[in-house]
Amino acid sequence: LRLQLPPDEHRRVVSAALRRPPRHGRGPLLLYVLDVLELPDPVLPQVPALLGPDVPASGVLVVGNKVDLLPADAPGHLGRLRRRVAEACARAGLQGSALVDIRLVSAKTGFGIEGLVSRLQRSWKCAGDVFLLGATNSGKSTLFNTLLLSDYCKSRAPDIIDRATVSPWPGTTLNLLKFPIINPTCDRIFRRQERLKEEAAKTEDELSTEEKKYLNHLKKQGYLVGEVGRTFQQQKRSSVVEFDPDALSYSVDEDPVPSPKKREEREEFTHNEVKDARWCFDTPGIIKEDCILNLLTEKEVKLVLPTVAIVPRTFILKPGTALFLAALGRVDYLKGEKSAWFSVVASNLLPVHISTLSKADAVYEKHAGQELLKVPMGGEERMKEFPPLVPQDITLKGIGATEAVADIKFSSAGWVAVTAHAEEELLLRVYTPKGTGLVVREPPLLPYISTIRGSRITGTPAYRTKKPPSLVENLKTTGNL
Repeated sequence: LRLQLPPDEHRRVVSAALRRPPRHGRGPLLLYVLDVLELPDPVLPQVPALLGPDVPASGVLVVGNKVDLLPADAPGHLGRLRRRVAEACARAGLQGSALVDIRLVSAKTGFGIEGLVSRLQRSWKCAGDVFLLGATNSGKSTLFNTLLLSDYCKSRAPDIIDRATVSPWPGTTLNLLKFPIINPTCDRIFRRQERLKEEAAKTEDELSTEEKKYLNHLKKQGYLVGEVGRTFQQQKRSSVVEFDPDALSYSVDEDPVPSPKKREEREEFTHNEVKDARWCFDTPGIIKEDCILNLLTEKEVKLVLPTVAIVPRTFILKPGTALFLAALGRVDYLKGEKSAWFSVVASNLLPVHISTLSKADAVYEKHAGQELLKVPMGGEERMKEFPPLVPQDITLKGIGATEAVADIKFSSAGWVAVTAHAEEELLLRVYTPKGTGLVVREPPLLPYISTIRGSRITGTPAYRTKKPPSLVENLKTTGNL
C-alpha cells in the first residue's frame, strides 16, 4: 500500500480534527512522536502551526522514541539526548506552556513507557482526547499498539480495537484508529503504583521461564529495555465445549458431515463504556520531504531503517581516503595533517566500504546496485533511475581524540561521527543522492561514540566492533545487569 499524506494534506486533515469543539470542555493533547535518530527532526517545525489561535489544543507532549537503538557512549547519555530534543523543540517554537513535557522511550522494547503512562495519568488525567502525531517511521503506530496494551487503555479495549498497521513503508496508517483512555481514579493509581513497586523489587532470577525468554529477546533488540504490564485485566469468560452427538454418529458408508460453525460475534463497547470516553487517536504519518527513503523501494527501506540495536563501526582514515555508506552516502577526507576517526552509526545491514580517493569513483561505478554496496539493489537498471551523487564541501575543526566534533547525517540512512585531534582542521567532501537530506549536526548526538570500539584490525583502517550490554529499567539491579 502506498498511502501517503504530504505535509499540507496532513495539516488540513489533523487541523480539521483538532478544530472540532471540545467534547469535554478541554481541547486535545498532542503527543508528538519524534525519532531521536532523526534529530534535527524535519517535521517538528510544522507542529506549532497546528496550535493556531483557532485550535483549542492544550499543548504538546514530545516523545523521543527509539532510544533503545543507540548505545550509551558515556554516562548520562540519556540526559544529553533529552537536552538535544529540548533544543530542537525550542528551535521549532515549542516552549513555555505549549510544551507539556519531553519523555524518552522505546515503543518497541517498552523502555520509558510506564513512566510516560504515569506522566499522562498524573498531569492529563482523563481531561480530553489525545492525538498521536509524527513523521513516517517515527514509531508512532508502535507506540499506539504499546499504549493499547498498557494501563493507559481501558481493560476491555485490546480485545475490541484493531491494532495500528506497523510497516516500514511511509504512510501506512490506514485510518484514524483510536482506543478509549482509562479514567485514572485514586484507587486505580494506587493499585498501579503497588504493581510497579512489586515488579521493580524483582530480580531477573525471579522471573518465570517465559518472562526470561521474552526479556532476552528484547535485549537482543535494543540496549534499553522495560517491561510494560497491566494492572487492570479483563476477566476472560471460560470457554464452553459444545457436544453434538449427531455429528459424531454416522454409518460406515457415509462421510462425516461437519456441524455448521457458529459465527463468532465480535465484541463491542457498551453505550455506557463510550458515552463519556476520552480517546487516544493514531493519525497518518507525515511524509518527510527531502528524505532519502523517498528514493528507495520497500525492500531497500527495510535494509536502511535499523530495527535492532546499532553496533557502531569505527575507522581511522588518512587524508586521501573515501568512506562509502552503501551507495547512499560517501565521505572523502581531502585535507588534514593527521589521521581522524570516522564512526558509522547506521543499520547493521548497511555495508561500509573504504577506498582510496583515486579509486572511489571507479568503486561507485562498478559496485553501485551490486552486492558490495548493497543499497540501492537491482544492478544497472536500478541505477539508471537512481539520482547521481552530488558533492558538498565541509570544513571541521577537531576538539580532541575522544570527542567527535560533528555528525555528517545522511537523512534517514544514518550518520558518520567525525573525531579529530584538537585544533586539527579537516576538509571533507560529502556526497548524497542529488544532495538529499545532508545535515552537519553540531554538536553531535553521541560525541564519545568512537570510544565504543575493540582493538584495531591489523592491516586495515577498521576497529573491531563492540556491543555494549543491554540495561533493564524496571527490575532490581543484580551483578549480571
